[in-house]
Amino acid sequence: MINKDTMLCMSLSARPGNFGTRFHNSLYEQLGLNFVYKAFSTNNIEDAIKGIRALSIRGCAISMPFKEACMPFLDTLTDSVLAIDSVNTIVNDNGHLTAYNTDYIAIRKLISQYRLCQSQSVMIHGSGGMAKAVIAAFYDAGFKNVTILARHEAAGQSLAQKYHFSAVTHPTKHYDILVNATPIGMSGGADSDKLSFPAELIHKACVVFEVIAMPVCTPLINEAKRHNLMTISGREVMILQAVEQFILYTGQTPTDAQISIAADLASQA
Repeated sequence: MINKDTMLCMSLSARPGNFGTRFHNSLYEQLGLNFVYKAFSTNNIEDAIKGIRALSIRGCAISMPFKEACMPFLDTLTDSVLAIDSVNTIVNDNGHLTAYNTDYIAIRKLISQYRLCQSQSVMIHGSGGMAKAVIAAFYDAGFKNVTILARHEAAGQSLAQKYHFSAVTHPTKHYDILVNATPIGMSGGADSDKLSFPAELIHKACVVFEVIAMPVCTPLINEAKRHNLMTISGREVMILQAVEQFILYTGQTPTDAQISIAADLASQA
């Protein structure tokens, strides 16, 4: 039962969803923790961060488009944030706000889990906060043949130079691994019914890697499945990064069985 001692955790996103709310609250209930989790949006990121500090909110998940915009208002940026200039997790310790990036951790784990080969060619679509985590994860996993597809040419070129990759504004050849790190295909968005890559690129790929969690089957994932390609879903990314957040907020590590229960509940329509 919620009481005066209940700890509040939250998320900030342009389009709040139910996944994180259901996932974290399920784990709180299973572990008997006096926590509650709520999703929010904002049109003033500075005031929202001030609210986290002022109201002693224990933790906050940060989603698009606030992953970079929140950084000036935080106290400590951990190495995972400094390396890629992107935040997805804030932990509040008595008014001191520390920033982390658990997206990066999730992507690295999935690259290893699915045994993606370093010799394969990769195209990563995006140049924002989530894309930065993806690009850094592939770089640190030893991939060399990586191309960044970015609508904003300057942002794409800047990232490419940092990691010694290449950047384009339009794809010109096929790639073994396609990674979508944009909002294209996300529920509720203007591009929710669109493919994040041209169909001909998808058909020639070996692996399709989606970071969007809602819906579980985006247009990109559906197109890849129609052609029997290996797929890695945004749901998998969301679960792994959310577990890391949960541990940071509570100091407790849930079991695989508890995570499975929470993930199944969170994925319900």
